[in-house]
Order: sequence, then C-alpha cells, then structure tokens
Amino acid sequence: MREAALRKVRLTVLAVHEVMASYWTGNPLTVPGDTPELEKTRVAVEHVVAEALEGLDAERPEVTVLAINGFAAKALIQASADSDLIVVGNRGGGGFPRLSLGAVASQVVHHAHCPVVVVPSAE
Repeated sequence: MREAALRKVRLTVLAVHEVMASYWTGNPLTVPGDTPELEKTRVAVEHVVAEALEGLDAERPEVTVLAINGFAAKALIQASADSDLIVVGNRGGGGFPRLSLGAVASQVVHHAHCPVVVVPSAE
C-alpha cells in the first residue's frame, strides 16, 4: 500500500473464495452456499484493508476490494493481463509448510502477464 501511495497508483485487492471445479469443464462451479461465504470473504478483506490503510502515515492509495468466486491462481493470472504488478505471499493455506513457494504463488510467478512480487511470510 505504501508503494502504491508513493507512486500514486490505484491498488486492487483481489480476494478469491475458492470453489469446486466442474467435473466436465474444469471451470469454477458455485452453489448457493458460496454466496454467504463470498460475502464473509469480502467483509474480512475489507476489514484488513481498512486496518492497513489506517497504519499509513501520509498519503493513502485508492484501494478497491474485489471479491470473486473462483480459483485463486487463475483469477490472479487473468488479472495480470491488465495490471502493472501482482503481489502474492509465498505461502498459502496448504498442508506443506516447509515449501518455499506455495502452489498459487508458483502458478502466478510462472504464468502472469506482468511482473510478480512474492512477499515472504513473517514466520
């Protein structure tokens, strides 16, 4: 956020509620139960963004939170087509904590259409 504020650019925070894939097409498949989960995701991310913005000293960037149902890596790669930069964490919620790069970050690094910054976790 500080970098976006310094460069006076907009920042989009993309939150993806992971859903199942269609057996036949491989595309995201949503069910009625995904709607409240997507809303919870959006609210949680907006809260984190608001806290981060409060922590900035000077100028604050224009931030948009976009919450969608889908697949995180695919959504980030699609978003990279018209982005200047994608920022991802190095580890997600997977069950292999010793890996240096998670599956989503790895896919985005290898397939994005713009530069990618991978931010290591604090732990």
